[in-house]
Amino acid sequence: MGSKFLTAEWRKLALANYVVNPEILLKYLPYKTELDSWNGKNYLSLVGFRFINTRIKGIPVPFHRHFEEVNLRFYVRYKTGCGWRRGVTFLREIVPKRSLSFVANSIFREKYVTMPMKHQWEERDNLLQISYSWKQNQKWNTLSLVATPTPGEILPGSEEEFITEHYWGYTPINASLCSEYGVEHPRWQQYKVNDFKIDVDFGEVYGSQFKFLTNQAPDSVMLAEGSEIVVRSSRRIT
Repeated sequence: MGSKFLTAEWRKLALANYVVNPEILLKYLPYKTELDSWNGKNYLSLVGFRFINTRIKGIPVPFHRHFEEVNLRFYVRYKTGCGWRRGVTFLREIVPKRSLSFVANSIFREKYVTMPMKHQWEERDNLLQISYSWKQNQKWNTLSLVATPTPGEILPGSEEEFITEHYWGYTPINASLCSEYGVEHPRWQQYKVNDFKIDVDFGEVYGSQFKFLTNQAPDSVMLAEGSEIVVRSSRRIT
């Protein structure tokens, strides 16, 4: 396990989960990983959340402590001598500041891009209203949901556990190299989602190969509370 690189809180994670044909994901697999599935299903997740109290190597960076992120990710696993490590691979990660993209792309070789972003967290009428929006080519894309305001436990063996309990990140570098980093956080709680709206031009934001998601309803939508997290320094797998 690498040294602590980043500490923060990830809060109010809105997750829209799409079951997709695994053939779509194979060309994005990092070296030596394979697709991870739940009950024979392969998922793509659109995830919006906030970074809070962000520190890099223990140091808070002025004007970069609190910000939104939206990412599109899928689920992989990597076999070690001690068993399987379950992780995620990101197809694109959107943040509101260019310096964030520069650091993530330079150090972790991730696929960050910078766009105008905004969020809304509001509790009224005994309901929790959460939304994340990002702007590309003059169009605002939005992931929003309405949930009950009291979180509950995520059940062992559930789809929600599969989606949230992946503690490694894998990033393809080339055909014979990828990077691996660990993510640490306690088990999360979730809110009951009562309603949601997804207004996203997937083809414009993520490429023509994902355009089909624009008119596809997600198989599930979640809202996790999140927690404090630690991201460890990366290592290379060759």
